[in-house]
Amino acid sequence: MTDQLSVSPTALVDLEELDKKHYLHPTTIPKIHAEQGPKLSFTEGNGIYVKDTKGDEYIDGLSMLWNVNLGHGNQELANTAKEQMTKLAFSSSFAGYSNEPAVRLAEKMTSMAPGDLNAVFYTSGGSESNDTAFKLSRFYWSMKGKPEKKKIISLKQGYHGVTIAAQTATAIPLFHQFSSSGISDVFHAKPHLTDCELGGRSHPDYEGSIRDIVEKEGADTIAAVIVEPVQGSGGVHMPPDGYLEAVRKLCDEFGILFIADEVICGFGRTGKMFGVDNWDVVPDLMCVAKGISSGYSQLGGVLIKQEIRDTLVQYDQVLAHGFTYSGHPTACAVALKNIEILERDEVVANVKSMEHELNAGFEYLKDKHPTVTKTRALGLLAGFELYKDRDEEIPFDSSILPSTEVVEECFNRKLILRPLASQVGRNIVAIAPPLIINKRQVEDMVAIIDDSISDFEKKHL
Repeated sequence: MTDQLSVSPTALVDLEELDKKHYLHPTTIPKIHAEQGPKLSFTEGNGIYVKDTKGDEYIDGLSMLWNVNLGHGNQELANTAKEQMTKLAFSSSFAGYSNEPAVRLAEKMTSMAPGDLNAVFYTSGGSESNDTAFKLSRFYWSMKGKPEKKKIISLKQGYHGVTIAAQTATAIPLFHQFSSSGISDVFHAKPHLTDCELGGRSHPDYEGSIRDIVEKEGADTIAAVIVEPVQGSGGVHMPPDGYLEAVRKLCDEFGILFIADEVICGFGRTGKMFGVDNWDVVPDLMCVAKGISSGYSQLGGVLIKQEIRDTLVQYDQVLAHGFTYSGHPTACAVALKNIEILERDEVVANVKSMEHELNAGFEYLKDKHPTVTKTRALGLLAGFELYKDRDEEIPFDSSILPSTEVVEECFNRKLILRPLASQVGRNIVAIAPPLIINKRQVEDMVAIIDDSISDFEKKHL
């Protein structure tokens, strides 16, 4: 990328004023934005780097929103979109209409997916995918003569989106409570209690586990359990050994559908094509989005098992669910090319290699900084935590927001990361760079994080 200004100073001021006046931003503090304008306006990107309107270059350490898996400025994806747009930019999937990219992508994804996930319902993104999984679960049980099976169980600290049903399942208070919206019959279980889900009723945390909720509500009322293989926005929480297998076993025991929310984990992010592949677990429904197109086009979907598909296709009336952009031909063409590149360039193998490099960087940070602890990485889905006393797990005073401060220091050094909250405060730093990152670039990130933590510790230790 060039070092010249992308936007003239005068035009930049005009653009910021227009932004403040006309653009209501998601997941942003409206009052601050209306007063100060955009923190950063992006103009171009190349690989793991992005550039703003002032010409400054940043490392994108979070793949924007966990989704730009192949990095910025990929010409193959851009050319594929242009070619498909020129040929057929959009066509409807309603009323039985179809298009070749949507069909080819459905065949490709089902061939890659674990087990017998053999059909796809297309959406525009992750929230829609999870909403759709809830609807299809309830509809499936209705088709099976069990309409009372409507309840959904998600996990505390889980994030599943912001449409009304997905927002209800999201168990991060800020998002869950927004606008007092929500649907009924959604429960939040304590996360990652392997022994409890296997039947350990004597466990001190048994009350509020998935199994406990199922037993209290009645399995004949539960449609599905939804789980992120690795919790993303809730704190990059890794499941303990055997947990996903225990949930799968529990669902089989009680006749409940298992939904895997792979919106962040899918398409190579965890060092496997899908997150559940790390545990050889086959869900009944698998929700995808984000990395399916590396963010180059809006696309999501729900993959469903053969038996569910075979049940649903017996319905002889209109399936009253769908989105304008379901099976969008341009988005599907981009996704096909995205998967082709992932496989051809052995990107998933690179993810495992860079996981090793990132973990080496984490060890360096822990050795140098007494505040750094609980480092974790599965592929390039990673994070660490900051404590005043890590040995005793004593957090910083509530007036100090360690992850926010460290992320801001990183930002000042031209690295974009994300602070996340935990039960003890805002002390988690999330890292999820594009999957094409190399060893030197990982080292560059670690060096910036190192300097940023040093500055933070000088202030507060």
